[in-house]
Amino acid sequence: MEKKSSSNNNLHKASKEKKDEFYTQLVDIEKELKHYKSQFRGKVVYCNCDDPFESNFFKYFASNFKELGLKRLIATSYKPSPIANTELVLQPSLLLGYEDKIVRQPVEPKGRPKVTANKFIINEVDDIDGDGAFDLRDIAEQLKVNKNNEWLPLKGEGDFRSKESIELLKQADIVVTNPPFSLFREYISQLVEYNKKFLIIGNVNSITYKECFKLIKDNKLWLGASIHSGDREFQVPDDYPLNAASSRIDSDGKKYIRVKGVRWFTNLDYEERHENLVLYKTYIPKEYPKYDNYDGINVDKTADIPVDYNGAIGVPITFLDKYNPEQFEIVKFRKGDNDKDLVINGKSPYFRIIIKKR
Repeated sequence: MEKKSSSNNNLHKASKEKKDEFYTQLVDIEKELKHYKSQFRGKVVYCNCDDPFESNFFKYFASNFKELGLKRLIATSYKPSPIANTELVLQPSLLLGYEDKIVRQPVEPKGRPKVTANKFIINEVDDIDGDGAFDLRDIAEQLKVNKNNEWLPLKGEGDFRSKESIELLKQADIVVTNPPFSLFREYISQLVEYNKKFLIIGNVNSITYKECFKLIKDNKLWLGASIHSGDREFQVPDDYPLNAASSRIDSDGKKYIRVKGVRWFTNLDYEERHENLVLYKTYIPKEYPKYDNYDGINVDKTADIPVDYNGAIGVPITFLDKYNPEQFEIVKFRKGDNDKDLVINGKSPYFRIIIKKR
């Protein structure tokens, strides 16, 4: 039996409350990763901010290690892990011989279980159990015999800013994860500082962060391929308050919330982002008001961008879902000539990106 509730919440509020633990669903990972598979061959993938016990990112890359042709998979967790080894796929039955490392949730939990942050390093996968297919059970067996793979506790708490986490980051070619929402700006700045390719999930409003927008303007960051609208469901820890816009508890007692405005952020290229946006409307001055403090017209919907207007155009941030850098140039963000928010007849529309056709 499932219990459903509704109220208002979102990632932004979660960020403010430091409720950062949203576990991405495997289906959403699969839908996005299919656009980049060839780019992972021979690469070291790092899933930090992902407890290997519960991460669907770890599950995806471990299960597809050979198909993707990975060189190595590294995953680390924060300490403590709120649902370590209690909810997702890497269950105790898969880790025979490691029972002493497994932290079981108490019958009547009092606060979060105290567990050690871990790192998993997968260098090799084989069908050890001989069932004809490679799966997470084979990973567990290989960890058990420590055959070219590692499972070790971290010295610290697994913070992505820690020295040991940065040393692991340096080994990586591509980082794929769901970072802490409250630290998104700091997280993405670190990836850029260490010149890493990445595919991470966050809120669409992250576009408005000056650190992110500069990267987008310079064509060093863009939105991913698979999510352009609607909401997505995330699993959350047991102690998470279910006061989001849409939430539920499934028959196993796992908690989920649906979150609006989710997007993938990446610097991995994919074919679809080079497809032209098809425009059909023509410019009629009375339908496109000009800004009071900038020589440009305002467009409230990306689909309404006039096909025959060559000047500056202010568009919503969701324009980036359709942005082709060969079709449009991003000029600036939000501000008019007086360095104040863009204004139309004395009123400011929600954040606008100024673009021009190439």
